Amino acid sequence: MSIIDATPALPILDLAQLNASPTDRAAFLSQLRQAAREIGFFYLINHGVSADLQHAVQDEARSFFALPDGAKQKVAMINSPHFRGYNRAASELTRGKPDWREQFDLGAERPAVEHAEGQSAWKRLQGPNLWPEALPELKPTLLQFQREMTAVALRLLQAFAEALALPADSFDALYGSKPNEHIKLIRYPGQHATHGDQGVGAHKDSGFLSFLLQDRQKGLQVEVTPGSWVDALPLPGSFVVNIGELLELATNGYLRATVHRVVSPPPDEERLSIAFFLGAQLDAVVPVYALPPELAREAPGPQSDPLNPLLRDVGWNYLKGRLRSHPDVAERYYPDVLRNSAELIA
Repeated sequence: MSIIDATPALPILDLAQLNASPTDRAAFLSQLRQAAREIGFFYLINHGVSADLQHAVQDEARSFFALPDGAKQKVAMINSPHFRGYNRAASELTRGKPDWREQFDLGAERPAVEHAEGQSAWKRLQGPNLWPEALPELKPTLLQFQREMTAVALRLLQAFAEALALPADSFDALYGSKPNEHIKLIRYPGQHATHGDQGVGAHKDSGFLSFLLQDRQKGLQVEVTPGSWVDALPLPGSFVVNIGELLELATNGYLRATVHRVVSPPPDEERLSIAFFLGAQLDAVVPVYALPPELAREAPGPQSDPLNPLLRDVGWNYLKGRLRSHPDVAERYYPDVLRNSAELIA
């Protein structure tokens, strides 16, 4: 069975076509627009991130999750006002229910912004990562992966602008010099169906673009139509890419941020995923871009979740999501925000 025969549910896009002939480039842009418009998910191949780096990141992730619990707790997220670090399974919530996955979160490695009275609360999100002393290679490996994934994401974002007949630099002001880069190392332990199967609950991603490096264990599912789920089966060497709510907002719903979830593996299995998210600068405000009339007519407006309404202020929207997902961190570092914004966070 060929790779394509084994993964018919999502389209496969070849990024190398962008630098090929004009005909190939035009074909890629057309496929990109169609995939993002109709499904919101696709596989990306020939993206330029080497197999060696992919394997190194996966190896470091496995080494991290194999550490004793005490070592992982030294870099627990509860120690970070920037929402960086480790969480045990069932620590993060999606739609109010616990996700059965353990994970390690990191963002752009930048100094913390000194807190000042009257300052926007989302500025506290910027800061350093937590790194386990036992794994000295984890930091350089993940930061290299972050740099290379950011380059791929920005290249793809410029391709999206071109596919929408916008200037290639249309989104530049939104991600700017400090894009919101976020990596999750994720391990899904197996569990019995009688205990539930929520590896991560159904949700949309909030940023521009999301990229997922999968191992051999399936689990990611995409809701292609309401109530109809398909498996995004592992495709070696590829990233599964999906559209975030920022792009849906910016294109007035022309591009589709699609609901997806992860189903837990069976009891005797586990699943390893490496997720990379590119978002806008935290001080950005998302505009609605003026699409050509033939595309604008097909833009139905963004489909905001009434239980988690979208906000055009990027920093506040991102902070809101973090506060909802990690209530323990929120209570320790953001009690003022919880008091003043309960209607948006509850």
